[in-house]
Amino acid sequence: MSLLKLAHQHIQDSLRTGDIAIDATVGNGHDTLFLAEYVGENGRVYGFDIQQAAIIATTEKLQHSGCLDRVTLIQASHTDMAAHIPVHHHGCINACLFNLGYLPKGDKRIITQTRSTLSALNTACQLLAPRGIITILAYPGHAGGDDETASVQHWGEQLDAQHFSVDTFFSAIPSSSAPRLLVVHKR
Repeated sequence: MSLLKLAHQHIQDSLRTGDIAIDATVGNGHDTLFLAEYVGENGRVYGFDIQQAAIIATTEKLQHSGCLDRVTLIQASHTDMAAHIPVHHHGCINACLFNLGYLPKGDKRIITQTRSTLSALNTACQLLAPRGIITILAYPGHAGGDDETASVQHWGEQLDAQHFSVDTFFSAIPSSSAPRLLVVHKR
């Protein structure tokens, strides 16, 4: 099973119809669509990306699938999630998905940055509902990816174990540059 499918499986185990979710890095919209289909007509997904191309691609994907009405797409850094999500949803987010790195088929020089990713992860922890989940798919092996992956791993190890549990899953490919998945559950 791919790490992305594993992340989706963990989210499916935690997310219910009518829930609220965040796609912190919408990319080409695959994860956004997954979340939108899963929360259903009564749920809400907030999707973030700094690249206009990502917002456009995701909008088209959601329109084609008939799920655009349950998604709010925001062209902004995931660091600013709290400012763009209504206050009455703070503490009510049931799932937050991060897929780090760069936009597939996009400019590989535009990547998620360690500092903003760590800030966004801290914000996600504050926005999360009790028993909520954060999945983080990190990709070492590209410029900036090694540092970001190591920092995210360290961030997960430093979370307060009274409030969060963290599991790390590694790619089946035994390589230091292979992707890894962190799954964070709020107790």
